[in-house]
Amino acid sequence: MEPPRNVVPGTQVEAEVWRAFGLSRSGLSGFLRRAQAAVGLPGEVDVLLAGDRTLRRLNREFRGKDKATDVLSFPAAEELAGEFAGDLAISLDTAARQARQHGHALRDEVRVLLLHGLLHLAGMDHEVDGGDMAAREGALRGVLRLPDGLIARVEGKANAKVAKDAKVRKRMAVRREVLA
Repeated sequence: MEPPRNVVPGTQVEAEVWRAFGLSRSGLSGFLRRAQAAVGLPGEVDVLLAGDRTLRRLNREFRGKDKATDVLSFPAAEELAGEFAGDLAISLDTAARQARQHGHALRDEVRVLLLHGLLHLAGMDHEVDGGDMAAREGALRGVLRLPDGLIARVEGKANAKVAKDAKVRKRMAVRREVLA
């Protein structure tokens, strides 16, 4: 696991940078190992903790999307499978915003993003799998004692919007009946 920004690993400065973010290299590395075992993903995983600017550049370069994102996953080439699982890149800027929005610590948000990225490295894709990744992420969040993950949040927002739209339609129908 790489330290945040351009910090020389193994130095006092590195430890201070991790603390400034409220993170611990050993804590996140331990979580990464536990989550990787829970996912059943063999091989080494490298993690880059960066900012929105770096994630935006990577997202544009590798996915053709010119916007920052919270986590990107880059699976290893097949010939390296088993030895190397892939790379994850996490935006600490976005993770901090999401942590505040959902009322938990940055440490917990980074862990949510690590789990989400590991599932992608394991070959899952919530955009096309009909809910398989969401179910797996939900089960693993419970095992790993994590708050709601990315997919659950998106689904929760979608369900809340559907419910709100239904209430609005019902109110409008009642008003039409009253006015008729």
